[in-house]
Amino acid sequence: MEEKPREKLKQLGLQVLKQLEERKNPDLVLPIRTLSNIYFDEKSRLIRLGDKIAHRTYLNVAHTRKFMQTLMVAAECKKIIEQGVTTSIRDLYYALKRTIPGTQENTFEEQNESDPIIEDLEAALNVLRESLHLQADRKGYVAGPLVVKDAGDIIDCSKMGSAGWAIPSNVEPEVIQFIENKAEFVLVIEKDAVWQRLNEDKFWKKHNCIILTGKGQPARGARRLINRLHNELKLPIYVLTDADPWGYYIYSVIKQGSINLSFLSDRLGTPDARFIGLTTQDVEEFGIAKNVTIKLDQGDIKRAQEMLNYVWFKPKEWQEELKHMLKVGYKLELEALSSKGIKFISEKYLPQKIKEQRFLP
Repeated sequence: MEEKPREKLKQLGLQVLKQLEERKNPDLVLPIRTLSNIYFDEKSRLIRLGDKIAHRTYLNVAHTRKFMQTLMVAAECKKIIEQGVTTSIRDLYYALKRTIPGTQENTFEEQNESDPIIEDLEAALNVLRESLHLQADRKGYVAGPLVVKDAGDIIDCSKMGSAGWAIPSNVEPEVIQFIENKAEFVLVIEKDAVWQRLNEDKFWKKHNCIILTGKGQPARGARRLINRLHNELKLPIYVLTDADPWGYYIYSVIKQGSINLSFLSDRLGTPDARFIGLTTQDVEEFGIAKNVTIKLDQGDIKRAQEMLNYVWFKPKEWQEELKHMLKVGYKLELEALSSKGIKFISEKYLPQKIKEQRFLP
């Protein structure tokens, strides 16, 4: 049993108890996890959480409900740690949802109330939710010449068939150990369908790499695994997404972390990751038909204009790409490369980009 998170939860409870005994208004101090308390650290090249704090007090009507919810989540985490079991964040929500006696008020209405409370506790106590014995749904797959030990079982990611190895929620070293690696780089792919195409074509075997998909916006487990593959195995990280603001955002989250989870950027961000494509400039370069492009909508235009001002998109290569996207007025999905042939992405596009080392920073 891991004592440190349990002890931190215990101290949180004792702190509130002491305040009650002293007839003080119970007060929880939490880091502010909003844009106003976020900054980009030029040295580490990561999004960081600042030092601003907020007070969540019981006798403030605006805070009372969240105060109660915070203590409920903390108490339940302490209980499951002591029981030596893990549970999903979905199960936690249902375990805590009930009607308060004598009222028609529920402790939680939706899971979107309990999930941010978990993140509040992570940030306040400086612990991972996995250390609180909580886990999320698995999301993402891996294939390639990598052997891992997963909770004691040996997994050869080159022998997982068409499905690949499913990335667990908890990929911390005490659960996932790297046993053997023969790969030269990691290719992170936004789309599951494109990952399946590359897996079927045995791209990872021909190019001696690991292919990994987060199935859209990668979950924490996938981002942490990318971070570990780079930092521990010294593997270059190449990211492949759609040529649109959402795809570029996915890349930025992999690279320097996210605003919402800025307190975990050291574990989830990989500043040395590089963008391999897709870009709108590839349309001309690779002779992609204009009829497979998609017209930018107002949301795309607004987002691209905002991204031009983000520190992490200031390098001239990104400025050129974003301005080019706005100029031509279109975006395109990775699947658009199939207009050049089903195997074009695995036999022409990616090999040429890798050979020529043509990446965006």
